[in-house]
Amino acid sequence: MIEDARDTPAWGAAIDALARRILGSAHRPLRLREHEDERRSFEYRADGGTLTVSATDPIAAAVGLHTYLRRVCGRSVSWDTVLPLPVSSLTDAPPTRGVAEVDRTYHLNFCTTGYTAAYWNWADWEREIDWMALHGVTTPLTLTGHEAVLYDTYVRLGMDEERVREFIGGPGYLPWQYMGNLDHFAGPMPRSWIEGHRELGRRVLERQRALGMTPVLPGFTGHVPPSLAPGRTGSRTWQGLVTHVLVPTDPLYTTLCAEIVQTQKELFGTDHRYAIDPFIEMIPVDSDPGFPGLVARATIEGLTRADPRAVWFLQTWPFSYQSDFWSPERVEAFLDAIPDDHLHLLDLWAEYDPQWSRFHAFGGTPWTWCALLNFGGRTDPMADLQGAVDRIGAAKDSAHPPEGIGLSMEATRNNPAFFELVVDQAWTRTGRVEEEWLPDFVAQRYGPGHDPALLEGWRGLLRTVLGASGVRIFPEQFNGVLTLRPHYRHLEDSSALRAEVTALVWYPWPDLLAAWERLVAGAETDPLAVEGPLGHDLVDVAMAVLSRVADHRYLEMVEHLDHHPELPEGDLERFLEVFDDLDALLETRPEYRYRTWEAKATSWATGTEDHRVLTDNARRVLTVWTTLDDPRLDDYAGRLWSGLVGGYYRPRWESWGEGASLAVHEPDRAQARLDDRLTEHADRFLRRGAPLPPRSTEGTLALSRRLLDRYGGDATPSGRPPAEGIGPDQSAEPWSL
Repeated sequence: MIEDARDTPAWGAAIDALARRILGSAHRPLRLREHEDERRSFEYRADGGTLTVSATDPIAAAVGLHTYLRRVCGRSVSWDTVLPLPVSSLTDAPPTRGVAEVDRTYHLNFCTTGYTAAYWNWADWEREIDWMALHGVTTPLTLTGHEAVLYDTYVRLGMDEERVREFIGGPGYLPWQYMGNLDHFAGPMPRSWIEGHRELGRRVLERQRALGMTPVLPGFTGHVPPSLAPGRTGSRTWQGLVTHVLVPTDPLYTTLCAEIVQTQKELFGTDHRYAIDPFIEMIPVDSDPGFPGLVARATIEGLTRADPRAVWFLQTWPFSYQSDFWSPERVEAFLDAIPDDHLHLLDLWAEYDPQWSRFHAFGGTPWTWCALLNFGGRTDPMADLQGAVDRIGAAKDSAHPPEGIGLSMEATRNNPAFFELVVDQAWTRTGRVEEEWLPDFVAQRYGPGHDPALLEGWRGLLRTVLGASGVRIFPEQFNGVLTLRPHYRHLEDSSALRAEVTALVWYPWPDLLAAWERLVAGAETDPLAVEGPLGHDLVDVAMAVLSRVADHRYLEMVEHLDHHPELPEGDLERFLEVFDDLDALLETRPEYRYRTWEAKATSWATGTEDHRVLTDNARRVLTVWTTLDDPRLDDYAGRLWSGLVGGYYRPRWESWGEGASLAVHEPDRAQARLDDRLTEHADRFLRRGAPLPPRSTEGTLALSRRLLDRYGGDATPSGRPPAEGIGPDQSAEPWSL
């Protein structure tokens, strides 16, 4: 095939520059060729230090480059890989071909911009776009700069610019503004942010397009500033926050839809793909079964008025999240109002709650199978690897298979094995993960010469926390008590708490400890490797262990209070030491430090008011999310990060322990007192932030060994012998708070 390929294609310079960023001094100019094929494909070969890659398109070429690095050089590029790769030369390789299993690879969720990329600069985006290209992403959701689109549109329509900035709200909440969930919240939007992200958005889109991607940009959801259409809007509520929407029969609906697309085209160009979710976690303002169809028709009319080639990318999340409302009849009426050639559906949580099988592959409408897994940016190392590939395989083999595979996580930089495995399925078909995929993943993640114990450690993870077959993985569950807002309700029924806690350990506990031991032992043979992905993995497995230890130590205290008026001496301290130990380990990794997040946010500030807004947004979304007097989203985006574990979550549990004896006798009074203290604590955090964690001279590896020695010899998560007849309750719904 390479012999039949044309000379260096127009996209050759972009792919060669990508290789230079990945390889550094080892880079030698690639020989890049373009060929035609019935399916997207690549072929590579290396001879005499020269790598030749022929491909149907630039993304296929990037996948070819990455496949060569993985298979021949034994090196992969993941989110936590230290770059440039330590590749000294390009090893000879025979011609090797790869063919895509699907037409597109989708990437990102609206929420990802809020929970991971809210404060990214160009260097962060460049790194992420390189990751996208190497992993075959063709269709990224790109929100960066959309605030400038809204600002320009509404100012052009005559609104005062300060009113517009107030309507848009805080930078940390932009994804939910774009989905129509909120406005006038945690702002106002700084002028400097709008201009900075106008330019950043251009750079992001320019690079994505240079690498052959076709970005999906936000569109109009019907959500408007109420002053723009006084008396002509309906109101709706999301998590206690009220927004206003136009009725679809109002001519202003289609006008605004078209205006926003037109402004966006002027600022950023277009690839004719628009992400619009008019009902995301909100019931339509009109209960008439035909109302969603009216919204669909008005939306597609507005889109095509400004862009006749527009394709609407629609998340199917409402059909899952509010399945009682979205009956098959309502869904059919909604989707039938949109021509199939102008619609693409994203089955957002297909690894657990697939909608394609519920709605008969959406009646032939093009769709993408997406893996969500992560909610709120929670850092839990938890997944069902084998189940994911089994479900992807079933979708591929169905009568109406997906056109694409997608990653729709609410946050990145977590559970790397799961997301790498899923995105690989766009170019391959994995049967048994443990035999066919895991050995290569481990070898490429750690590089040539790694200790065999590391693979054994990962096999242990696959049989425990990464083998969550049939387990509903949702935010409130797997961080357990570490990020839970403390309360005394568990004292009313400790048996229910036991069922919840033990259900989170559905595997033999010693197997997880053995996996931890093997990873630490493997790391000790090559301490320098801990600077890269191995260090991240050591923290992850410790996080998995200590999360369950904290749950069980809490359970012991609650069960003790069933029969005694106060906690035994030392039990609260024993519980709190888990927070201290985990906080110290997290502090050894920059990606697990709260202050990294806040520093990113404030780096965008150009003045005192900017700094106030950005600091507030960074602190608020991870803690109270909305307001101090509304706890419904408290800790939804809780993170196991240093500064939060020790500086925010630990003091809350200290307060719980101080009031536990009172709660036995006067639960209502104790709960009211605790709620007051928790509110004061959250308010103090919003004003002052997290205290700096204690500095440690120990690194990730030394602390991992110390914590393994402390916790790794216990037969149970509590560290005490199991009570006779007590084991995991597999029938319990995990952590149903």
